Amino acid sequence: MTAKDLLKTLDYAVLKPDAPLAAVLDAARLSRALGVGCLCVKSCDVALAADALRGSETAVAAVVGFPHGNTSPTLKALEAQLAAAQGAAEIDMVVNLSALKDGDAGAVEDEIRAVVSAVCPKAVKVILETALRSPQEIRLGVSCAVKAGAAFVKTSTGFASGGATPEAVRLMVAAAKGKIQVKASGGIRTRAEAEAYLAMGCTRLGVGNVLCLLTPAERKRFGVEA
Repeated sequence: MTAKDLLKTLDYAVLKPDAPLAAVLDAARLSRALGVGCLCVKSCDVALAADALRGSETAVAAVVGFPHGNTSPTLKALEAQLAAAQGAAEIDMVVNLSALKDGDAGAVEDEIRAVVSAVCPKAVKVILETALRSPQEIRLGVSCAVKAGAAFVKTSTGFASGGATPEAVRLMVAAAKGKIQVKASGGIRTRAEAEAYLAMGCTRLGVGNVLCLLTPAERKRFGVEA
């Protein structure tokens, strides 16, 4: 896989709670230079990121209900709607983790559908936080996301006890049955890991460091520092 093709699959995340605005702007400049597919930011940073990336190949995604998913469906839908109005092309929402743990498919579907409806036709990615999930819960989360009209299911926020794993991704891809896309996120730090997840069937990868996936020669070709 070429570096250019890999970069288009990336959601470059700047989500640390204390990340300064300068970090968002630095990430936007790097994303523009590399042709990164998407820059994923906190909802409060969407307007800044969208302005910095105007005219570039990089879209903006906003996280909603992040990182614990504990806000109400109404608030998640409103947060998503506001982010979309400020320039977010995609929404990464954290599912109600307790409802999924309880097996309450109705509640999970309803909140996903509320967010999907609020920003339609923009893509919604549903974060399942797979490190906290049993295989049955992962399958249920995928099923709910499909029924509610989401575009993606996503492994992790990066703020739980673990991130993406091959086991969780294989389970999600199998449960998706081609009806929804799969995003691996959290702990992807090498080119080999990134390409392995894509080979498993992921179409998007969430990363906190883009440059670590490029060789020195590739970084030089793009004109960026290590």
